[in-house]
Amino acid sequence: MTSLDGFDLKILAALQDDGRLTNQQLADLAGLSASQCSRRRTRLEDEKVIAGYHADLASEALGFNVLAFIQITLATHSPNNAKRFRDLMRRVDEIQEAYSLTGDADYLLKVVLSDLKSLSDIVNNVLMPHESVAHVRSSIVLDRLKTTRKLPIRKLST
Repeated sequence: MTSLDGFDLKILAALQDDGRLTNQQLADLAGLSASQCSRRRTRLEDEKVIAGYHADLASEALGFNVLAFIQITLATHSPNNAKRFRDLMRRVDEIQEAYSLTGDADYLLKVVLSDLKSLSDIVNNVLMPHESVAHVRSSIVLDRLKTTRKLPIRKLST
């Protein structure tokens, strides 16, 4: 783990709130000079503490109105079968996130889709027929109670 001080944590917290901050704005928030802030930001990027910058797109504004979670159980638990399934995950753009799990399911997928027919297509025409998959169980999100990608940085300073 990278060693972080209070200034680094202020920089990270500010960038989590607004990744478009100019170096001067960030320096003002962190209480540093612009050059000190720039060096720290570059170090945090080089050390991969800052993994990247992106635009946070509104899925519903773009017509992606269905969010679902899909649990997958593999047919067999072999390295080859897991590789085939992971290769499939990389090819399906609707899968935003995929996690390998302990417990009843082997994987949990987060998918974003335009409509229920698209969910049916993913489940019935992509996942279920795949040779690596034994069972598929989907759950449709009714309401998003909280969505964030922010890490609890305040916990690091205590």
